[in-house]
Amino acid sequence: MAKGIKSNEPDARVVYADIIRMPHWQSPTRTPMSAYERASQFSSFNALAGYEDMVGEEAREVGSFQELTESEMEVLNQKICLIADALENDHHPVLKFTYFIADIAKVGGSYVTMTERVRKIDAVGRKIQLFKTVGVSKSYMELEMDKIRDISGDLVGFIE
Repeated sequence: MAKGIKSNEPDARVVYADIIRMPHWQSPTRTPMSAYERASQFSSFNALAGYEDMVGEEAREVGSFQELTESEMEVLNQKICLIADALENDHHPVLKFTYFIADIAKVGGSYVTMTERVRKIDAVGRKIQLFKTVGVSKSYMELEMDKIRDISGDLVGFIE
C-alpha cells in the first residue's frame, strides 16, 4: 500500500477510507450552480488590488541629478548676475529655466523646462523667485539655484 507524501505519514486512503467513496452531497431544495455562477461570486474579490499600480510605479524610470562642471557653473553664475542687474533696473525678464525636480516616491527625479518671468533673486537663500504662483496659498514659485541646469532667453542668450 502507498504511503503519504512524507515517509513517516500514514496513507491517506486508509485514514479517509470511510468518506472517500461517499457521493457528493447536493441540496434537495436548490439547483446546483453552474461553473460560471460559482465563479461570479468571487469576481468582486480582487486579491491583487493595487498590484498593477505597484508594478507600474516600480517600472517607472526616474533620472538622476547631474552635477554641473566648473565651466557650466561659471556660465550659470554669469547669467544669474545679468538677471540680478536687470532686476535692479526694474526689468523683470522672461526666461526659460531647466531645473531638476526630485521624485517624491523614488530616489532621483527629472529635469523640467519652464518659461516664466523672474520676480526677484534671493542671493543668501540661493533661490530665484518667479511670478508664477503655486499651491493653495498662491505663493510665488522659487527655484533653488543648485537645481538649475540652464537658463536661456533674450537677456542671457549671448553667454555660452
